[in-house]
Amino acid sequence: MQPETNAPKKSGAAKASGDMEETLYAVRQKVYPRAVTGVFATWRWTMVWITQILFYGLCWLPWNGRQAFLLDLVNRKFYIFGWVFWPQDVFFLAILLIIAAYSLFFFTAIAGRLWCGYACPQTVYTEIFTWIEEKIEGNRAQRMKLDQAPMSGRKLALKSAKFGAWILFSLWTGFTLVGYFTPIKELLQEAATFSFGPWELFWIFFYGGFTYLFAGVMREQVCKYMCPYARFQGVMFDPDTLVITYDTERGEPRGARRKGVDPKSVSKGSCVDCGICVQVCPTGIDIRNGMQYECIGCAACIDACDQVMEKMDYPKGLIRYTTENALKRHWGRKEILAHVMRPRTLLYAGVLLAICIGFVWGLATRSTLRVDVIKDRSTLSREVEGGQIANVYNLHVMNMTEAPRRFVLKAEGLDGIKISPERPFEVDAAGLKAVTIEVTAPPESGKPGSNQIFIEVKAEDDPSVHVREKTVFLLPQ
Repeated sequence: MQPETNAPKKSGAAKASGDMEETLYAVRQKVYPRAVTGVFATWRWTMVWITQILFYGLCWLPWNGRQAFLLDLVNRKFYIFGWVFWPQDVFFLAILLIIAAYSLFFFTAIAGRLWCGYACPQTVYTEIFTWIEEKIEGNRAQRMKLDQAPMSGRKLALKSAKFGAWILFSLWTGFTLVGYFTPIKELLQEAATFSFGPWELFWIFFYGGFTYLFAGVMREQVCKYMCPYARFQGVMFDPDTLVITYDTERGEPRGARRKGVDPKSVSKGSCVDCGICVQVCPTGIDIRNGMQYECIGCAACIDACDQVMEKMDYPKGLIRYTTENALKRHWGRKEILAHVMRPRTLLYAGVLLAICIGFVWGLATRSTLRVDVIKDRSTLSREVEGGQIANVYNLHVMNMTEAPRRFVLKAEGLDGIKISPERPFEVDAAGLKAVTIEVTAPPESGKPGSNQIFIEVKAEDDPSVHVREKTVFLLPQ
């Protein structure tokens, strides 16, 4: 059974020309996914709620008088709850990306496209847009009938309501995204007077526009033709990967029959050829044709088929999560699970666990003080009062906590070395301060030329918070 399309039929020369065009590209057939309930549908909507509560709610969560999650690009500070990250902390972002990549490998090797089916933004927003569409235009049959009907006042009203709801939701999505880069309360005040900055306005409409385009208009086209994961996912599967599979041996040959009729008595398989598994598929494929790259692993067909099997008094699982080896060898659940944790997945799990432990350890032991020592090159060295030799240094001190702190300085490495001025200095909460210091030492304290010294910056209230930076001290020849 093929999904319905609204494309007009061609005839004559136009049809011949159309046939040539259809060999060059795939003509889209509009998909009208049917609503479905069941275990996997519940899991999908659970993930929709979790991801969207996080996305739309996290930017409103206060923390120490500020936004809990704020990526302040203007001031080059990233606030994530009690942590303050600077551009120098890009290492942690790289580790997060590595963790995301290995997680994708790990979960794909175990159970296929779990990310696509349950957490991908394209899937999540398509679910939301389809829900809005269903509430306004009705169920699958009603939507198909509405699209095929000529334009009328009712059709115009329904279409306007749907598109209006989609636009409002898309703009709110774009607004929320910008709220992670501009404090959301400031952005709300700007919205009240429509006094957005040019970049804020651009990104609200840009992200909102693509949300509308991808989730409302293109939908399955994004998964089938634009997403690179659909193309290379096959190399991440093996015969022991759990994938959504139609049991051909049990289901064929297909055919209709009355409820409760034993399939063997009518020389048929368990599949009643109702086509509901195709109707509920958001990408419009027929899972009975075997594994296809368009399948996003949402498991809607499993829920639909199980309901049909239940009505027919047949065992569930005609379409189910299983593996290629399990189908061939008729394994049960115990044998399948025993092959899920195989060398490949154990390797992924081990590497992923090691990286996660390293990431957590790095965050836990991350210093709340960072110091850069730069020697002033305008005057390499000079003689000052008392015959001392002075070198000038510029210090960039980062306080990576959310409370102001006082710091003291100390120099080591040469006999009689001193720092001027010796008084402590304060750095604002999550602040950066430039401090110019003069370091003096007797001319006989080291060899002529370059001498290694250390400058230590220590928190006055907590001596355990300190940084010891190496630099050079120049003595005249």
